[in-house]
Amino acid sequence: MAITSANQLELLQTAEAVAREKMIDPELVVQAMEESLGRAAKSRYGAEMDIRVAIDRKTGRARFTRVRTVVEDDAVENYQAQVTVAQAKGLLDDPKVGDEIRDEIPPVDMGRIDAQSAKQVILQKVREAERDRQYEEFKDRVGTIINGVVKREEYGNIIVDVGRGEAILRRNEKIGRESYRPNDRIRCYIKDVRREARGPQIFLSRTDPQFMAELFKMEVPEIYDNIIEIKAVARDPGSRAKIAVISYDNSIDPVGACVGMRGSRVQAVVNELQGEKIDIIPWNQDQATFLVNALQPAEVSKVVIDEDAGRIEVVVPDEQLSLAIGRRGQNVRLASQLTGLDIDIMTEADESERRQAEFTLRTNLFVEALDVDEVLAQLLVAEGFTSLEEVAYVDLDELLSIDGFDQSTAEELQARARDRLEETNRKAAEHARELGADDSLFAFEGLTPQMIEALAMDDVKTLEDFATCADWELAGGWTTVNGQRVKDEGLLEKFDMSLEEAQNLVMTARVMLGWVDPADLASDEAEAAEEQTPPKRQRHKVGGRPSHDPRRPRQEPGRSRTPVHQHRRCGAKTRSDPLCC
Repeated sequence: MAITSANQLELLQTAEAVAREKMIDPELVVQAMEESLGRAAKSRYGAEMDIRVAIDRKTGRARFTRVRTVVEDDAVENYQAQVTVAQAKGLLDDPKVGDEIRDEIPPVDMGRIDAQSAKQVILQKVREAERDRQYEEFKDRVGTIINGVVKREEYGNIIVDVGRGEAILRRNEKIGRESYRPNDRIRCYIKDVRREARGPQIFLSRTDPQFMAELFKMEVPEIYDNIIEIKAVARDPGSRAKIAVISYDNSIDPVGACVGMRGSRVQAVVNELQGEKIDIIPWNQDQATFLVNALQPAEVSKVVIDEDAGRIEVVVPDEQLSLAIGRRGQNVRLASQLTGLDIDIMTEADESERRQAEFTLRTNLFVEALDVDEVLAQLLVAEGFTSLEEVAYVDLDELLSIDGFDQSTAEELQARARDRLEETNRKAAEHARELGADDSLFAFEGLTPQMIEALAMDDVKTLEDFATCADWELAGGWTTVNGQRVKDEGLLEKFDMSLEEAQNLVMTARVMLGWVDPADLASDEAEAAEEQTPPKRQRHKVGGRPSHDPRRPRQEPGRSRTPVHQHRRCGAKTRSDPLCC
């Protein structure tokens, strides 16, 4: 089949028809035709030839051109597509390496096999262009809601026609036991769009928390206009959900605006989510207040936050415990997702019992260590003293401020506390040396003999061993494993060492050993000065008296900017890592 003047215009007409059908650029179809004709010409004239085809965009005339490139005399590899400078002198005026010689050749007469091959090339190029167009169209729509029509169901997954392509709603992304029939209309959230070998894959969801947020944005104009903002969303798909909102206009109630007149707005969202109950909660910057709101309808008596561990303790009346936890823990689980904190709920009786146990434990500590009667020990605990270090090194005036304490009593208590600490430290140092602790650890500022003993018991016996420790390995921390927070016990956690102090000590050791250049920390210190210092762990004591061991030097805050987070033995990120030794 030769390309004659009678069918030259048909090339352009065919290209335009295919482009309209597939909704792609006609130029891409014409380029595919040029490539297919070029391949057909190579099969006729020789595969080693460089034959190019150009189709005139106005007349549809296809021009076949043989191209040969000028190369060095000793660089000729393909005699059909390359010529030397000497051979090109008769064809070009002043040939140079890299010049091209173009000769027009007669059009090919395409047989049935050539025509079929050209058709496959065109279809492949059109298919690729269609995939690119589909991906470019949907990649920017991730995070939005789309309406589609159900086409079919495959192994529980729903294939949805979204206009210019197909999307998939996996069975684990459906709400409860939803079932759909072909041609049913469906509204979904575009969760992800991926470019894969078989084409762009559009993944939909109806269980994603942001699906509910987008539905509220469609129903509540104030959210669309950014007058009200959705700060957090937590869902148990098909059952219950909580959404936290805040208003930037004092005259607009965020909860009332989301509920709507007679509940019309929230009811529209509930109907779309198959009757899912929705609690609309006012967001508050104060975590404790926000948590109290999130646990509604349960009443909360007290909230205790451990910001360093990311945990929070909530005390509720005995009769409110089941309501706060919810059916199968649903209420507290959603509140935890909403606030981003692990929540421990206890009754007032349990909290009182725990506090009494702590009070008794600290009282017995002072009775045994200071050799005093129980009444005097209870006075110390009631004033907020929790350790011998506080009694030994606190300002004497603080002890004298306790009712019933005179000068001699306060001095005697401090003397006994110091003697007991010195004896404890002496025994700890002896034990640490027996375990093989090096003098470099004893000479390192910031570590007490008891700390060195604890390190030596875990085979950290030299300053080099200490410098290879991770911050969490010393101070402890929390790791999320399979959606649950797991405690990483720290070697020095029982000495109330914070993560920041652990980072500072490790970095100081590395600087002393020459592993880290102090100049490299200058930029980190400058950045740390501009940022807000993260809150330290709050210790909950009866008297609320702050504690600090004066013998432990305060480290430079800038050094905490450098991350330290690998296990010294195996390189694991956390102790809960399955690969951790």
